[in-house]
Amino acid sequence: MPTTVTVTGTGTPLYTPGRAGPGVLVRSGEVSLQFDAGQATRLRMSESGFDISDLTALFITHHHSDHMLGLADVLTTRWMEIHQATVPRLRVYAPDGMAAEIADRVMDAWHDEVAMRVAHADYKNRDPLPDVHRFTATSAVEMVATFGNVVVESTLVEHSPVTPAVGYRITTAEAVVAVSGDTRVCEGLETLCRDADVAVCEVIRPQGLIGILSDPEKIAAYHADIGQLGAMAARAGVGHLLLTHLIPPPKTQADKQAFVDDIRAAGFDGDLTVADDLDGVTLGS
Repeated sequence: MPTTVTVTGTGTPLYTPGRAGPGVLVRSGEVSLQFDAGQATRLRMSESGFDISDLTALFITHHHSDHMLGLADVLTTRWMEIHQATVPRLRVYAPDGMAAEIADRVMDAWHDEVAMRVAHADYKNRDPLPDVHRFTATSAVEMVATFGNVVVESTLVEHSPVTPAVGYRITTAEAVVAVSGDTRVCEGLETLCRDADVAVCEVIRPQGLIGILSDPEKIAAYHADIGQLGAMAARAGVGHLLLTHLIPPPKTQADKQAFVDDIRAAGFDGDLTVADDLDGVTLGS
């Protein structure tokens, strides 16, 4: 059975038309795993044809709002769409710290509204609260969860002052997929990406920020520099590098080509996608 990787959002904290907040959906057989839930994640899932009732679990990389603003939407709409069935709460995995705390409290503001819906429509599921699984993030690549033959591992990456921040490595029967989260190029990221069939990585072109931000170096310091990322992907033996969380967001084909040119100049000659929302890769048969 194939493994599919779909980018549900390629955007950044600042809204760009056509680019939802960061997120990646990885599917293998009956296992469907969402990594991060930025703005409009649920909308992109629907537009891709994905049935929210098929979502197995959701993983958070770090607590920045653009990676978590869509979590309440995913939880609420999943609950509303399958309210007549008794199903377990959605499992949400997060590194212990602020991301896990936000996940635990994300539905607090909607308590009374949820109660009204339950009373009005006789929901079988009494609430949309997540089943939060906290894990201790370390510099080792450690298993976070397994779903049949699908294994999810994580390790710390470098997005200081945001700590902890993690990336994930997903191993299925057909493929290895790495998801960077937000990070500068670092040892943890390279370890996650080692021999990955697909690496979904955030990227920044610092030169593209000149004249846009007053202090581009401050933003560039905790994101994945495009030249360093291309060189790392080449060293790590990545099969297909899929660029997301694009800084600055490309608005023209020439803008996209600039990302390609920089990655190629850094020595990466594998498959390369400068992603738009809902772009993806299929691996295996």
